[in-house]
Amino acid sequence: MHQVLADLVSLLALERLDRDRFRGTSQNLGWGAIFGGQVLGQALSAATQTVEPDRLAHSLHGYFLRSGDVNRPILYDVDRLRDGGSFSARRVTAIQDGDAVFCLEASFQRDEAGFEHQDAMPEVPSPDTLKSEREMALMLADVLPTKLRAMATAERPIEIRPVELRNPLKPKKTAPARNQWYRAIDRLPDDIALHRYLLAYASDFSFLGTSMDPHGVSWLTPGMQVVSLDHSMWFHRPFRMDEWLLYVVDSASASGGRGLVRGRFFAQDGRLVASCMQEGLIRKRG
Repeated sequence: MHQVLADLVSLLALERLDRDRFRGTSQNLGWGAIFGGQVLGQALSAATQTVEPDRLAHSLHGYFLRSGDVNRPILYDVDRLRDGGSFSARRVTAIQDGDAVFCLEASFQRDEAGFEHQDAMPEVPSPDTLKSEREMALMLADVLPTKLRAMATAERPIEIRPVELRNPLKPKKTAPARNQWYRAIDRLPDDIALHRYLLAYASDFSFLGTSMDPHGVSWLTPGMQVVSLDHSMWFHRPFRMDEWLLYVVDSASASGGRGLVRGRFFAQDGRLVASCMQEGLIRKRG
């Protein structure tokens, strides 16, 4: 496995300290704080390791409470709320220096048959016809600010190929809708739970930014404070993170300094495999 992806898989695995307590480290993506998708994926990993293997996460709801320090470990305390005949529920609190930085509630279910329907997958260009965000950043490296250049051109474990091109340095007012293809850069183990941790991790990339598109600002606009407040996710059908997934995102509302975004992940064969929603702070100062 490619090293940068192996490092991410290891990061999400966590160190088990006792029956219901885990310890994780953080990756520094250059933002000065812990990436929300990382703590989301790690908290889901901690919860999953306390349920029976035949029960998979079908929903999660999390709140980001503090930014956290990328240089310090995170403790994940798991509360076993319930183990029923078909479902299990867990609460996870992520702690740094005695303070909660994130909390998660997740529900797990045994596989069972039932009614089926779903939204149709939108028609978009194939990922094979598009360039990745990193490829585009490398083409523009000479004109990028030094700090942003290092972040944008760094090798990533999850490749993202946007359908619509946007320049966060020179944002324009556009419709609050984005389509992007996601895929891990190398083959992954056949561990269903791992693929769900990775999708939770990846779902936080390029998500909240959609709520700023109608206003002609981005997270790089001077004076913007952009912070995720909560994140919810539902897993519908099996998928693999090492196969292309289309992330269809739109923003239904922005008000009170907050933006709301919703996303759907489709496999290339058209199956809707997961949905998510997030509200975040999009505050313009000055």
